[in-house]
Amino acid sequence: MRLATYNVEWFDTLFDDAGQLIVDGSWSSRHDITRAMQAEALGIVFTAMDADVVMVIEAPDTNRQRDTVRALEAFAAAFDLRARRAVIGFSNDTQQEIALMYDPDVVTARHDPRGQSPLAGAPQVPGVPRFDGTFRIDLDIDATEDKVVFSKPPLEIEMVVKATGQEIRLIGAHLKSKAPHGATTRDEVMRLSIANRRKQLAQAIWLRARVDEHLEAGEPVIVLGDLNDGPGLDAYENLFGRSSVEIILGEGDAVLFDPHASQALLRRIGPQPTTARFYISQDARYLQALLDYVMVSPDLRPKARHWRIWHPFDDPVCWKTIELREALLTASDHFPVTLDIDL
Repeated sequence: MRLATYNVEWFDTLFDDAGQLIVDGSWSSRHDITRAMQAEALGIVFTAMDADVVMVIEAPDTNRQRDTVRALEAFAAAFDLRARRAVIGFSNDTQQEIALMYDPDVVTARHDPRGQSPLAGAPQVPGVPRFDGTFRIDLDIDATEDKVVFSKPPLEIEMVVKATGQEIRLIGAHLKSKAPHGATTRDEVMRLSIANRRKQLAQAIWLRARVDEHLEAGEPVIVLGDLNDGPGLDAYENLFGRSSVEIILGEGDAVLFDPHASQALLRRIGPQPTTARFYISQDARYLQALLDYVMVSPDLRPKARHWRIWHPFDDPVCWKTIELREALLTASDHFPVTLDIDL
C-alpha cells in the first residue's frame, strides 16, 4: 500500500463555508494562480499519487462555519479519489489543520490521542501530555521550567489494514517554523530565531517522547509531515547541537528511518533531496529545502519498499510527464512524499 504526506499551501482558500470547491477565475492565495488552476492541479497530483492514505498538512480550516472533513471529502468526490474519507484531530487557530485522507476499502482510521488530557477533572494518565496540552521542560538548563504548546497539535491516528489486521500508529506533524516573522532589526531577527528554534526543539522532544512510548509498547509507528527543519538548515542549529529532525529520528535500536533524512545527515555539503521550493523575493531566486518526511519505526523498515519525493525537476517521471510537472508547481510550494510499504 502507499502512504503519503503532502503540505498543500493555502488549501483552505479553495473552499466555501459549505465545503465546496471554488473552481473559478478568482485568485487563490498562491501568487498569480487562480482557484481553478490550483484545484485542478491538486486533482492531477492526488490522482497521480493514487495513495491509500494521505496525511494532509495545511488542510482546510475547521471553525464554527467551516469543516475540514466536509471539505476534504468534497475534494475527493470532485476528483473521484480512492482516499475519499477524512479524519481530523485537535483543530487549531491557524487555518492550517492536519488531517488524514484514506481509502475506507483498504484501512480504517480514527483519531486516537494518547497522554494526559488538559481538561479539568480528566483521569490521570502516566507519561507525556496529550498534544493539545502543555509540555514542561527546561530547555536551556537555567533551572526555569519552560511551558510549551503546539500551535498545530500533531494528529494521532490508529490505522488498521483491513486485509491483514495490522495496526499502525500514524503521527502527522507540522512543527513550528523557525522563520523570524515580524522581526525588523538584526538583533530582533537573532532573538526571535533562537526563541523559535528553542520552541521547535521542545516540540520535537515532546513528539519523540510519544514515539518512545509506542515503541516500548511494541506498537509500530510512522511519523509523517512537515517538520520545518533538517540538518544544517540554519545558523542557530549549532547552539543546540541537533536539529529537530535528528531528535525525532532518535538513536540506537529505537531509531526511526527516512532515507532522505539519512542522506542529508551524511552529506552536509553537496546534492541533497528536497521537498519544498520557495521564491525569495529579495534575492530574486528560488530556495529549495528538505522539510517533509515519512519516518518508520525499526519493525516496519523491512516492509518499506520505496520512498519517493514527487519533485517536478528531480523525479524523472514527474519531469517527463509535463501535465504532472506543471501541476506539482501550481498546486503547492511543497511536493508530496510517498512510501510504498507491505502491510
